[in-house]
Amino acid sequence: MIAGTRRTRNIAENSRDLSLGTLARRGAAGYARATMSSSAPEVAAADVTTLKAMVAELMAALKNAQQRNAQLEHRLDQILRRMYGQKSEKIDPAQRLLFVDEEAAPAPAVEEPVAPPDAEETKAVSRKKGHGRAGLPRNLPRVRQPHDLTDAEKLCPCCQTPRTKIGEDVSEQLEYVPSSLFVIQHVRPKYACPKCRDQVVAADKPQQPIAKGLPGPGLLAHVAVSKHADHLPLNRQSKVLARHGVTLSRSTLCDWMKAVGVALEPLVALMRTRILRSALIQTDDTPVDVLERGSKKNVRIGRLWVYRGDESEPYVVFDFTPDRSREGPRKWLDDYRGWLQADAYAGYDELFRTRPGLIEVGCWAHARRYFFEARETDLRAVEALAWIQRLYAVEREADEHDERINREQGIDPASNVPQVRDAAHRGMLRAEKSKPLLTSLFERLKTWRADVLPKSPLGQAVQYALNLRAALQRYVDDGRLPIDNNASERDLRGIALGRRNWLFCGSTRGGQTAATITSLIATCQRHRVEPFTWLRKTLAELPQLARDERGLILPDRLAHLLPNSAR
Repeated sequence: MIAGTRRTRNIAENSRDLSLGTLARRGAAGYARATMSSSAPEVAAADVTTLKAMVAELMAALKNAQQRNAQLEHRLDQILRRMYGQKSEKIDPAQRLLFVDEEAAPAPAVEEPVAPPDAEETKAVSRKKGHGRAGLPRNLPRVRQPHDLTDAEKLCPCCQTPRTKIGEDVSEQLEYVPSSLFVIQHVRPKYACPKCRDQVVAADKPQQPIAKGLPGPGLLAHVAVSKHADHLPLNRQSKVLARHGVTLSRSTLCDWMKAVGVALEPLVALMRTRILRSALIQTDDTPVDVLERGSKKNVRIGRLWVYRGDESEPYVVFDFTPDRSREGPRKWLDDYRGWLQADAYAGYDELFRTRPGLIEVGCWAHARRYFFEARETDLRAVEALAWIQRLYAVEREADEHDERINREQGIDPASNVPQVRDAAHRGMLRAEKSKPLLTSLFERLKTWRADVLPKSPLGQAVQYALNLRAALQRYVDDGRLPIDNNASERDLRGIALGRRNWLFCGSTRGGQTAATITSLIATCQRHRVEPFTWLRKTLAELPQLARDERGLILPDRLAHLLPNSAR
């Protein structure tokens, strides 16, 4: 009995070294016959029990390995799609229709009868819809270049009488003059008393963005906009300036940008104060490399956070932090009370728990992304995408209503005039159409959670949506709330494009400078204000503003310089 038990233990120990493939080739039954050669029935019973336990353990290990492999394959597919695939999260419309029942399907739009347009309107529409060349902007300067006939060509070939001018043909050609550098000489005449031969006086030189510095406001604005709006690194700008005959090192340009950031900080502080008065703040973050000499990789991961005010306080402010701890948003938001729309970053959870007046608003774009990534592994993910698409269809219907109002009021969508948003109508549509859809969708997700693996792509998508159910449904409570956080993600897109070119921030101070300048450029872009023109004007005016005894600019003197004031 002792020998049989020892033999069974040896079999169990040796079996751990067998691979799953070896066990599959031999077969569980054949392996059992090979190990039960003893005639003692007790030994055979013990061997069978051990083998059953071994098979169960190996099958469980195989199942875990298969799940792990499926997860790794899913992650690899997502990485390859993000690197080389299409970024759009679109699916086949015909596939979505498989999950839309006839009762819940939206009714086809009924076109209202429209009065036939008159001839002038028809002519205007035909010109707009034509495929001809678009007209050039009227604000561009025009330079006339006449091309006249010679005196001999002006003579009539029949009677040799000089022909008279009856009109002219004008065609326009777009031309470009490269940017150029020029030198401004500040001339200050000096005066002295001819009798005393003393008392020399001269006019004061105007305050400059950089005291006793070489660059003017236009050059500083050009370097800042080229880097933070056009994503041209400073080392490349140095080469461009060298082609104009001016040698400026990259370190010199860095010092200039630091000075620009310091000069613009009061404006960003004012925008932050106004954003904190918003009913809604949208926020998101993205990583940036920060140079750290002496460390193992010479870089560390910093963070740029974006905070976007609502339509009542339409500003965009970036904040730089050396890491992604919750201390960054906690400090920036201070004692803010209102709606905060963000992703499911755990750092916000404590803020929502400890601040009763801070209300979480979920983002359906983030929730949709989880289902989109799971669509290849489970067809139910496509069904969820179909439901989410119907939620967005309600938003498009509200957008079309707003566009119709703007057209009736003559507001051009491409202009910098604020667009009309009918929040009451949007809230009514959501209560009528979106609310029932959300109730049905979350009931299905609760049903799916019972039979999906928690670690599977669909399981993670379902769990994400159910954990944020209250936050994801909150947008239907008020027509001012957006369905997703895509606006702040669009603000971060410039950072994502820029870091591929300038690669890293030179220091923590460099990250703060980038956040300051990017805040104002992003706000200019939000209001369709040309950033170079605005920044050149602002850098010229800031040094001239009145200051208090501490040398700080008075806040009431800054409001007229904000980008939305330039509209």
